[in-house]
Amino acid sequence: MKEKILIVEDEFIVANDLKIMLLKAGYQIVGIASSVVQARKLIEDKKPDWVLLDIMLKGDLTGIDLAWELREIQLPFLYISANTNQSTLEAVKATHPYGFMVKPFRERDLIVMLDIAKYRYDQERGTLAEKSVDNEDQEIEGIIGNSELLKDVIEKIKIVAPAETSVLILGESGTGKERAAHSIHELSAHKSNAIVIVNCAALPHSLIESELFGHEKGAFTGANSLRIGKFEQADNGTIFLDEIGELPLDSQVKLLRVLQEKEIQRLGGNKTIKINVRIVAATNRSLEKEVAEGRFRLDLYYRLNVFPIQLPTLKERKEDIEALANYFLKKYATSSRKNVNSISSTALEQLKGYEWPGNIRELEHLIERNVLLAKTNEIEKFDLPTNTSNPLESNNGKMLSMEEMEKEHIMNALKICDGKVSGSGGAAELLKIQPQTLFSKMKKLGIKQGYN
Repeated sequence: MKEKILIVEDEFIVANDLKIMLLKAGYQIVGIASSVVQARKLIEDKKPDWVLLDIMLKGDLTGIDLAWELREIQLPFLYISANTNQSTLEAVKATHPYGFMVKPFRERDLIVMLDIAKYRYDQERGTLAEKSVDNEDQEIEGIIGNSELLKDVIEKIKIVAPAETSVLILGESGTGKERAAHSIHELSAHKSNAIVIVNCAALPHSLIESELFGHEKGAFTGANSLRIGKFEQADNGTIFLDEIGELPLDSQVKLLRVLQEKEIQRLGGNKTIKINVRIVAATNRSLEKEVAEGRFRLDLYYRLNVFPIQLPTLKERKEDIEALANYFLKKYATSSRKNVNSISSTALEQLKGYEWPGNIRELEHLIERNVLLAKTNEIEKFDLPTNTSNPLESNNGKMLSMEEMEKEHIMNALKICDGKVSGSGGAAELLKIQPQTLFSKMKKLGIKQGYN
């Protein structure tokens, strides 16, 4: 038998449905409590392993009050609630639950959330090594390196890939978020179907819903034919929503509906279309900060943040630089048909001593460029930016103005991105601003678009 679970829920029908689902999945239910007082007694008498906790309960105390008590006695818990009021959810977050599920939900989502919560709990207690993963020895193509930080990422990918739950990939620009999304898809049950890539930052606001959900013929001026949206294209597969933090609030509401109901409605249509899509989202922003500033819905954040995977920066895993450099060397020497097969020890030391603000993407571009420029079969040295001067001072020692600093910062970003402004790998992505904003700043500061 699996773990013993206490259900703390004041609605009998909901509590009974939970009990049936959990018993079916092999869990033991030690009781149902409708108040904090009842829950305390059952915890003392029955010694559950986990507590499923609603927020609004009978009596003067809430589930949040009980959560603080559970933390004191180190009893793991998860919230299951329909309450998505922002102030309440901020209080929920402060208790550090192992999961949060918004009602209504599907049986499968509940079981997956419990599995993931147990993984997090075991990871905290250091007992994860005792558990086995079915695809433990399986290689992940395109993820290169042996650092401990990377091994942790790979382990998380292997654990979450076979599940159906949503995944949120976090990391700076250039850390390999899209590669991680492909790996999750390739190790999942959906691998024989499509993975559809959507860069939310590149979608014009007026066309976001048409792109994501499609439109019927005549839905708006210019809609001369039926359009199948990205979610329908990804049916029975995976959709990767890159830069999810760029979605406007009205589109976030519709995405939340897709996550909850697994259905869409095309623009101009009145038919509901059921879909089976695995959602993997990514961002280089702090979604918690976006939520606090009112730009991202907290209920959507909790829906996506069931299983977060944080990708390390390249400067945090410098022991992987040599393996990555050799991987890119082989890749671009083959594609360009050049006989370049090694990197000198001096050049490798240069790579290891650099800070890599553009992360793996910057390294890849550097190797590609140097393979093309190489005159022998070895790359002897790299022309890397130097950061020895005080960034606040110009050559004559005078402090730079705000405008001069902004111009220099943008030009450095453009140099890292080989002059590319928008799209994946562009300076706008690196600077975490909209491409239109960057173009406007470049025009104001007199920076030419082709700057390199």
